[in-house]
Amino acid sequence: MIVQEVITIIEAEIPTAYAEDFDNVGLLVGNKNQTVSNVLVTLDTLETVVDEAIEKNCNLIISFHPIIFKGLKKITGKNYVERVVLKAIKHDIAIYAIHTALDNAINGVNDIICNTLKLKNKRILIPQSGTIKKLTTYAPVKEVKNIREALFKAGAGHIGNYSNCSFSNNGTGTFKGNQNSNPTKGEKDIEHEEEETKITVTFAKHLESKVLKVLFNAHSYEEVAYEITTLENKNQNIGMGMVGELEESMTENAFLTYLKATMNTKLVRHSKLLGKPIKKVAVLGGSGSFAIAKAKAAGADIFITADLKYHDFFSTEDAIVLADIGHYESEQYTKNGLVSILTKKITNFAIILSQTNTNPVKYF
Repeated sequence: MIVQEVITIIEAEIPTAYAEDFDNVGLLVGNKNQTVSNVLVTLDTLETVVDEAIEKNCNLIISFHPIIFKGLKKITGKNYVERVVLKAIKHDIAIYAIHTALDNAINGVNDIICNTLKLKNKRILIPQSGTIKKLTTYAPVKEVKNIREALFKAGAGHIGNYSNCSFSNNGTGTFKGNQNSNPTKGEKDIEHEEEETKITVTFAKHLESKVLKVLFNAHSYEEVAYEITTLENKNQNIGMGMVGELEESMTENAFLTYLKATMNTKLVRHSKLLGKPIKKVAVLGGSGSFAIAKAKAAGADIFITADLKYHDFFSTEDAIVLADIGHYESEQYTKNGLVSILTKKITNFAIILSQTNTNPVKYF
């Protein structure tokens, strides 16, 4: 198996199409056609992680955070980023990063936090817009069933818990091919009328090339008439953060103790306690101050995130408790989730969970 085949497996589960625009995801270092020996999965790619990969005969590192985030103008080894890149290239180690694609995934970072805290009734906190597309096409009546089935097989027509969703209505299509055409219906230079069905389906944006490919393959026309539009509908399966509920309400102190132990953090920075029970919990792994208002609007009793600043704690307006558990701590189980995804799909080499602690923050 080559590097690209591993990437294809990852992106079938966690499409990079849903990474944030500012992010740098995908293959950052290495040759996509290189044969994989073993894979090392990590939260961060540091020099010590590259050393671990060398020791364990791994020539592909799958990292949550991208080691290259801003543009590199020189690679001289003057800082830790350049040293990682140099060492990886020297030892033919490829580096792939997933980052906000996994943040936005329904089974990603925030789902892992929710599962760790044993939350139920989970839903996305900030659904992403612009991720649902609509295909409209026209086909001879007799071909409609086969075309629809091909589109469904490609992943189109999924809406929430429903599949095979489409809408059709009949009408008359007209066209006239020129001398360079090769019509499957009618003749060159003669206007033709055909009883056609208008087919409309929605699909996730990362499936666009696949959906169009099956449409063209299933359709008999030389030139297939189709339209694709991007919808503003919120995607309930893609987005930042999650909201869930505890099985039973807990007092604030009891929940903070539970949070500290369950998320394996030495310190929880929190806002003023409100003397109210904790039942609904909002989470957002990593830096999540931008979602405080969304957590409040969702009716959460507490919002768990990281990297909160002094003035963020004032913004609660006594409507919610904020809990900062640390950036590393909020994302530490992410690599376990990636290992779980890969081990279900790959059996011909080892998927190794990195044992290197990459947390740069220490506690006294």
